[in-house]
Amino acid sequence: MSERLPKPKSLWEYANPRRFMAFSGFLLPFVAVGTVATLAIGLIWGFFFTPDDYRQGSTVKIIYIHVPSAMIAINAWLMMLVASLIWLIRRHHVSALAAKAAAPVGAAMTLIALATGAIWGQPMWGTWWAWDPRLTSFLVLFLFYLGYMALWTAIENDDTAAELTSVLCIVGSVFAVLSRYALHFWNQGLHQGSSVLRAGAVTGTDTEEKVSNVFFYPLMLSMIGFAGFFVLLILIRTRTEVRARRIRALQARERMA
Repeated sequence: MSERLPKPKSLWEYANPRRFMAFSGFLLPFVAVGTVATLAIGLIWGFFFTPDDYRQGSTVKIIYIHVPSAMIAINAWLMMLVASLIWLIRRHHVSALAAKAAAPVGAAMTLIALATGAIWGQPMWGTWWAWDPRLTSFLVLFLFYLGYMALWTAIENDDTAAELTSVLCIVGSVFAVLSRYALHFWNQGLHQGSSVLRAGAVTGTDTEEKVSNVFFYPLMLSMIGFAGFFVLLILIRTRTEVRARRIRALQARERMA
């Protein structure tokens, strides 16, 4: 039988590896079921039960992959930033391992966003790529993801790697912010402004172009599903990193014995 842990007195106690493993193990089935349900409904509804756009035709349906993946690409790095700051301030190992676990997921989502953006943009803009402020900052963000993962791999000592990657994460956060708000900083470029999560975009109280509700509702389900998928992968990968750290600690003890 598994050991029953006492009730936590503080949220920070979930950063304890044993408590994290117990809580995440309990949470995983619920996250998995919710993710599969929302992703399936959102993507099937979006790809098979929404009409073609009057200007973009069927290519508009890339929105159900492109927008959620871009959202996760940016927010994954911001999640890594929070986890890195927790490591630097409070020295919780689980937070450093969670940041490490999020990097490959964020990199994959960034690559998917760049690829689907190129596929979507080619018939709309007449080019696969443009040095648009948002596209360029997104590409730099992808390079930061690769650099972050490479730095973890290059350093053997886990604590030293966590410290250096945390600093890199703080620097790279500039490009995560630019990826989200580039069009507000530079009022130029091919990429359109926000037409989904913007005040008045749903209610129609603003005068800018907005996403029609026939596309908006399945898109929201897809975004929720992608967010759940991200959480699911982070839980699984962080649990794997915790186990790997335990194994390395045991191996180190055996070598010293």
